[in-house]
Amino acid sequence: MSIQRNPTRPVTIGSITIGDGNPIAVQSMTATKTQDVAATVEQAEALHERGAGVVRIAVDSKKDAEALAEIRKQTKANLAVDLQENFKLAELVAPHVDKIRYNPGHLYHHARETPWEEKVRYIIDLAGEHSCAVRIGVNCGSVDPAKKEKYASDDSITPMLESALEHCELVDSFGFHNFVVSLKDSDPSKVVEVNRRFAEQRPDVPLHLGVTEAGMPPEGIIKTRIAFEQLIGKGIGDTVRVSLTLPNPRKPEEIDAGREIVEDIYAGRVRSVVRFDDTKLNIISCPSCSRVENEAFVDLAANVKEMTEYAKEHAITIAVMGCRVNGPGETDDADLGLWCGPAKVNLKKGEEPLGAFGYDEILPKLKAELDALIAEKSGSTAGV
Repeated sequence: MSIQRNPTRPVTIGSITIGDGNPIAVQSMTATKTQDVAATVEQAEALHERGAGVVRIAVDSKKDAEALAEIRKQTKANLAVDLQENFKLAELVAPHVDKIRYNPGHLYHHARETPWEEKVRYIIDLAGEHSCAVRIGVNCGSVDPAKKEKYASDDSITPMLESALEHCELVDSFGFHNFVVSLKDSDPSKVVEVNRRFAEQRPDVPLHLGVTEAGMPPEGIIKTRIAFEQLIGKGIGDTVRVSLTLPNPRKPEEIDAGREIVEDIYAGRVRSVVRFDDTKLNIISCPSCSRVENEAFVDLAANVKEMTEYAKEHAITIAVMGCRVNGPGETDDADLGLWCGPAKVNLKKGEEPLGAFGYDEILPKLKAELDALIAEKSGSTAGV
């Protein structure tokens, strides 16, 4: 299959270059606790050997950053980190990684009196000093609040797009061009639309593609394939991540799935599915990573999938999130949401908190809310 790639500029990430017609790189993330250096090194090396162009590691504290310095010495993988809320950690991680990801929506959580432009400048200066690439990572559940307020609640795409374009313009003005952008949603159709719109306006900027919180295989792979086929098939996308909920230690399913999808697209083995079936039950769950606060999260996601099988013909979305970083915001758009803490699981209906329950209590609570929601939706459509 002949694909005319977007003419994106080259971005160097350690030993690889993406964009500018280079092969599409497949990424993954370690699921070990970062301070467990031996386990994290083992997993990073396993992913690297399987073909991961970039391996991401979570760093949320100074102790994580200290562990990262040791991990760097012991792996050949190209390493990336997520700064999440604490942009100041850039100073500690930049000397030890090949790529830094920051989320525009998370820049508001620390040092609120400091303008976001200064925070970005701080990150970019450190990235330039240490020859790091940067990912401007925009997520549907953590959009810049100033952008979100400008648009109707049912338009989640335009705030994401505006945020990404604004940050690109600012970073360009610093004379720094070794960056990529990601625009992610749990809905494949929205991933396709927002990335298409971005690529039309900034065809020069390499795109990192992914469906966030795609969930468990095989559904998570199917959702991701739907988005990738429509984007990569049109020449959009320079690096990819398949975000799956998997048991720890993570096996290389994400790498295998990503490579298979990309290879299928280029070989013309494209499934003729153009969108995810939103008339049926949709379970989204975040990729199991080192931020998971209780390993029971992965089993809970699997149990939710099994328990809700009876409701599969209902157009309801249930979100299962593994930590407080993604949990509160990423569950807001779901009909029912669970986000998992160390000992309790927080249950939500839309944005409304319904309480926190033990891991051994949550399934009956969820089922009761699901049954009530089914009855509510059935009642509202009766007689239509």
